[in-house]
Amino acid sequence: MQCYHSWLNQVRPAVAVPRHMVVLLVILASLLVTVQASAADEAQEARQLVEKSRLTIESFATDTNMAAVHDLMRTAKGVFISPQVLKGAFILGASGGSGVFLARQEQTHKWSQPAFYTIGGVSFGLQAGGEASEVVLLVMTERGVSAMLGNNFKLGADASIAVGPVGAGAGGATAALSADIISFSRAQGLYGGISVDGSVIAVRDSWNSSYYGKSATPTDILVRGAVSNSHSADLIAAVSKIAGPR
Repeated sequence: MQCYHSWLNQVRPAVAVPRHMVVLLVILASLLVTVQASAADEAQEARQLVEKSRLTIESFATDTNMAAVHDLMRTAKGVFISPQVLKGAFILGASGGSGVFLARQEQTHKWSQPAFYTIGGVSFGLQAGGEASEVVLLVMTERGVSAMLGNNFKLGADASIAVGPVGAGAGGATAALSADIISFSRAQGLYGGISVDGSVIAVRDSWNSSYYGKSATPTDILVRGAVSNSHSADLIAAVSKIAGPR
């Protein structure tokens, strides 16, 4: 019996773990699983946004009423694509959506991997109803690109913005445009729909991290080319084809 007690003391943990510590460890493990699941969900949503953005820019490029998009992309330094910006209004109007931004590399003229952003704004006035618009912003200047590299900025304040011409014969009207950013929007067949002047564009850090599998700033993605995701290939190819050689 004495030998049995001696053996039991040897295999018994040297330090007993308090019950509250066990509970805490279980909670922390659960939180870790939740965070991992959330990151996986965001990565999937980011991939879906990339695919929708490709469809949007291809649709704009083949739309005869959006001929100016095709013309301006030849000299654009970047393109922001939001497949759906929702606007709901009754006295107080609010709009918001997600989008991707690709920049043209200065030296190689190749297009970067996409960086993820939100776009949103609030306006006051006698308005009612709601709409969903596709939005394309063509960044034409270094100032516009620099604004996109920050954490957030306001369209019309930190970078000038102008509404792009629409219509079958609007392609030739682009020479007079001199803003940092030219905006185009389309809502259920209506052109020039939602106004994004005054909207705030902000970086979606968590989506950038989830999509690329590690922390990545807009500068890492757009300038340094420090990260990549093979899922971006079709979007980059579509933008490159529309913009053409420079």
